[in-house]
Amino acid sequence: MPIYKTITISPTTSAYIWKVTEPEEALSEGVELTSHCQNRMDGMKSEMHRRAFLSIRHLMDKAGYKDHDLYYDDFGKPHLKDGNHISITHSHNFTGIIISKTDEVGIDIEMQRDKILRIANKFTPLEEYRTLANTDAIIRKLTIVWGAKESLYKIYAQRGLSFLKHIDVMDFAFDDNRTVAQILYKGKKSQYEIEFLEFEGFTCVYALRMMGG
Repeated sequence: MPIYKTITISPTTSAYIWKVTEPEEALSEGVELTSHCQNRMDGMKSEMHRRAFLSIRHLMDKAGYKDHDLYYDDFGKPHLKDGNHISITHSHNFTGIIISKTDEVGIDIEMQRDKILRIANKFTPLEEYRTLANTDAIIRKLTIVWGAKESLYKIYAQRGLSFLKHIDVMDFAFDDNRTVAQILYKGKKSQYEIEFLEFEGFTCVYALRMMGG
C-alpha cells in the first residue's frame, strides 16, 4: 500500500503522507480500531472519509503505532499514550500525520483552489500579497499561510484563538520552503518553525514549536 511521502524532519520528528487510492476493504485489512474510533467511523456517511480515516491508521502503523495508542482530549486534539506528540490531517485524497518525540507539532494539507481568495481577509491582511505576479501565485501563498495557521491552531488548541488577530506568519519566498511564525494570545508569546511543500495541486504545511519559544 502506497505511502506517498515520508519526511524526516529531524532525528526525533517525522511526517508521513498517504495518497488514498485503495478501496475501503483493502484499507481496512489489518486495522484494529478501538470502540471509540469504530463508532466514529461508523458515523461517517462519506466513503471517502472512511477511507481517509483508515489510511491514517496505516500511517500510524508505519510510525510504529496502533489505533489504541491514540486518544483525543476535550478540544479534539489527538495525543499518543507514550507522551510523544502527534498531529493528523486529511484533505480530499491525501492524508498526513506528523509525530515528534521532542516538539509540539501540527500538520495541515490543503487543496490549492481559488475559493481561498474569498476568505483570505478572515485570516490574513490581503494587502501583503499585492506584489505577487499572478493569481496562481497568490492562491499558492495564501494556501501556505492558511495551512501554517491551521497547523499552529492544532498545536495551541485553545478556544478563542483567532487566525487573523493572534497568529502571525512571517513573509517568505516559495523557494525558502520554510518560515517562522508566532502566536501572541492572552499576553503569552510562542514561536514556531514552519515548513511547507507542494504536490499535485495540494500544499502540506507543518509546524514545530521552537525551543524556548
